[in-house]
Amino acid sequence: MHAKVFVKGNSRRRTVKIIAAVLAVFIAGSSIAGCSAPWGKTGGKGLAKVVFMMSWAPDTNHIGVFVAREKGYYAKLGLDVDILAASQTGAEQSVSGGGADFTLSSMANVADANIKDGQLSLIMQVQQKTSAIWCSLASNKAIASPKDFDGKTFATFGGSESDAVVKRMIRKAGGKGEFDKVTAGTSTFSALSSGRADFGGFYATWEGIQAEMYGPKLKCFTEPDYGVPGNADELGIVSSSSYLKQHPDIAEKFVKATQEGYMYSYTHPDDAAQILASSSEGKVAGLRPDFVKRSMAAITSGQYWGDISRLKNGTSTFGAIDYASGQKYFDFLFESGAYKDAQGRPVKSAPAAAAQATGKYLASQEAVLKGIER
Repeated sequence: MHAKVFVKGNSRRRTVKIIAAVLAVFIAGSSIAGCSAPWGKTGGKGLAKVVFMMSWAPDTNHIGVFVAREKGYYAKLGLDVDILAASQTGAEQSVSGGGADFTLSSMANVADANIKDGQLSLIMQVQQKTSAIWCSLASNKAIASPKDFDGKTFATFGGSESDAVVKRMIRKAGGKGEFDKVTAGTSTFSALSSGRADFGGFYATWEGIQAEMYGPKLKCFTEPDYGVPGNADELGIVSSSSYLKQHPDIAEKFVKATQEGYMYSYTHPDDAAQILASSSEGKVAGLRPDFVKRSMAAITSGQYWGDISRLKNGTSTFGAIDYASGQKYFDFLFESGAYKDAQGRPVKSAPAAAAQATGKYLASQEAVLKGIER
């Protein structure tokens, strides 16, 4: 009975295209769905107003922002941060157009937007390894490996990127890479359970936990095991070139406080989970603390945000950008013919990871650790 509560519109890397029905389930009527303040405006108590837009319903990918707000990390650096619901036109588009200052997205989405003149930049990378899982129902005995996706029906939210990934996995497992597709609607779970589709894409740290706790049980396969190079899920904080040029000081403060929020969450996962579930946004989304804690447990045990021991001793910086993994994934997508420009024409070269991201706004890990000790 809880399954619908936790589905986030699992649009395998098409998180910019939130579906209206999902928004209605999670955030209709929420006070976070207001309009953003113009750049540079002053918020309450003389603090600089900053607008962060979620890319989908609140979940543990966003948790560091919620923790930074609740723990006062933003306020101590002079920032008043509003957290807005995702726009139906997409969070990346809102940031590009100035409707929000920052959002959560992936380097892959940034590259795709920039090919179409999005002018975005990933300025802090939260997720350091892919959490994508490609699954069928455990009850479907006809599927034992990705090879068995051949000739089956894929529940998709559209986009050539997902097609390229699925084809590579099938072929690596010994298949031909041929499959049918059906639009998933608001839930890949529903598409599989109804028999409309045989397999689809999920995230191990969210839908994977949902399946474990509430069902339906899944049989899943990961991208690195089946030949997909690099990290498709380099999720992190994104802003626009225009905003960063006009407000480099605010960007630096926002990134530092956000690093602190995620680092605190990584080292205090249960407390962070309670903060997210207890927030007004979490309550509207129907988040249960036990579910969010399980999600954070999966993130920490899997070290999805980096080597915890190195982050604790300061030899690694939380939020550091992995350009090499990003480039491997971009090269794979280019070779697969997945990239198209704004007119739908194939691009002539793979995006350069170095042009999609910058680490210039990151605080040192020493400063981050000192910030969360106070």
